[in-house]
Amino acid sequence: MKKSVKSFAKINISLDIVRKREDGYHELDSIMLPIELHDSLIISKLVKSDENFITVDNFVSGLEHYNLATQAINALADKYKFTNKFRIYIHKVIPMQAGLGGGSSNAAFTMKAINSMLNLGASEEELIELATPLGADIPFFIPCRPSRCNGIGEKLTPIEVKNNYYVLLVKPNVGCSTKEVFKICDKKEIKHPDIESVIKALKEGDDDLLAASIGNSLEESAMELVPEIRHIKQTLKDRGFKIVLMSGSGSTVFALSTDLKLMKKVANELYGHYFVDICKVKK
Repeated sequence: MKKSVKSFAKINISLDIVRKREDGYHELDSIMLPIELHDSLIISKLVKSDENFITVDNFVSGLEHYNLATQAINALADKYKFTNKFRIYIHKVIPMQAGLGGGSSNAAFTMKAINSMLNLGASEEELIELATPLGADIPFFIPCRPSRCNGIGEKLTPIEVKNNYYVLLVKPNVGCSTKEVFKICDKKEIKHPDIESVIKALKEGDDDLLAASIGNSLEESAMELVPEIRHIKQTLKDRGFKIVLMSGSGSTVFALSTDLKLMKKVANELYGHYFVDICKVKK
């Protein structure tokens, strides 16, 4: 039995750090949107095997994906007491250290695929509970719909997105270490975006309000690690985009717009210099 799965990326249209907890985790208040950019997973059951095998076609990213996908399988096996082993081939398209949630997405979609393949009957809520200890972004990818994410990422509230947005993704060649970005951020005074206004703007399709309200508490810290982020952000604004922000802990910068013609024009200018992709927000 073999299953092919699309493992989608995400962008943070806003990210606010509420506080750092005593256990070292950061409580977040974030608006996350799934996008159509995706990796592809091929998952098959193994016969007479004592372990799972994870293959990633980008060797550089192998270790992180192996760990997350393996942890996802182990969490399911511990909960539902199965002994099945799996081979998972991951075709990578989502760049690493990009703030797009590629590794977290792979883990979540692995969990969902195995839940289906073994007829485990786990609900979304049960999968979210299992996913929470594995990584902050993984719970979001269980429902994989536009959401407000609170706590350490496990508290999800669906939100409405009126406009049919295209997304222009631009990532410099250098990625950002999430750990290092948070380390720098912990020493700074945090800027807090207006999350309520972001939700209102998305629901009403008010691009001016959205542009005025978005923000990312990690952006300035990431720019210290990768100064090119600031240059890309300014370039996109100079080219006529109003809604421009860094996603997650970086280093990808995105522009959100319904103007596909402008997006293609700017993308053509940037191809060859950066990772560039145009996709749509998934609703």
